[in-house]
Amino acid sequence: MVGRLEGKVAVVTGGASGIGAATAERFLREGARVVIADIDDDLGTTVADELGTDATFVHTDVTDQDDWDRLLATATERFAPLDVLVNNAGGGRGVGDIVDEVYEGHHSILELNVSSVWMGTRTALPIMGDNGGGSIVNISSIDGLVGVAGMTSYVASKFAVTGLTKTVAFEGGPVGVRVNSVHPGFIETPMMLKATGTVRHRLESAMARQPIARFGRPDDVANAVLYFASDESSYCTGTSLVIDGGQLAGPHREPM
Repeated sequence: MVGRLEGKVAVVTGGASGIGAATAERFLREGARVVIADIDDDLGTTVADELGTDATFVHTDVTDQDDWDRLLATATERFAPLDVLVNNAGGGRGVGDIVDEVYEGHHSILELNVSSVWMGTRTALPIMGDNGGGSIVNISSIDGLVGVAGMTSYVASKFAVTGLTKTVAFEGGPVGVRVNSVHPGFIETPMMLKATGTVRHRLESAMARQPIARFGRPDDVANAVLYFASDESSYCTGTSLVIDGGQLAGPHREPM
């Protein structure tokens, strides 16, 4: 059977672990050739080696434009021009009320979660347009759709990714590039598994009130990303897909 991404070239940022690694693996199974971008050289190289000759790793700081230029040039040299970009790299969580935040922390979260997506998108868009089109999938969060007390900068950054997605959809449409966002809830990633104490208790309490009362798996998100990356979503752009076990279906969420 022909894979759903047969012949496509994809770049997955933050691809060394968690959702990114699951997405890279899923793409490979569907026939894509994948470039894994991450700052963790050891883990990124290990994942690429495990996936075989249709995967390669490129050390990438997603907040650095030179790294973006090198990353996408490497994808073309190693495989072919880019068809799919998954802007998955990101991080940061709540630190308390806005008055407890400091500018340096606020700025670093925006750089990692927003500027990286902006850089990747503006770099990939002309390449995809010249190649006949493509798909950009931005990993936002359920916190990019609703406010959460104690997480001002993180929530603001994820809302920005949602807005960027919808806006660039208008710019990508004329050149055949679709731009969509995926919004995970509580997913068992390395970042989530490190949570302890009060944060862990709040996560488990919120998860237990969901219609699907379990943490999500990275594969749950990877399957959604695959849909947007594939031609099956050819009439979807500027839209948001929530993968959260029903978390946002309820009327109340505790602050993280």
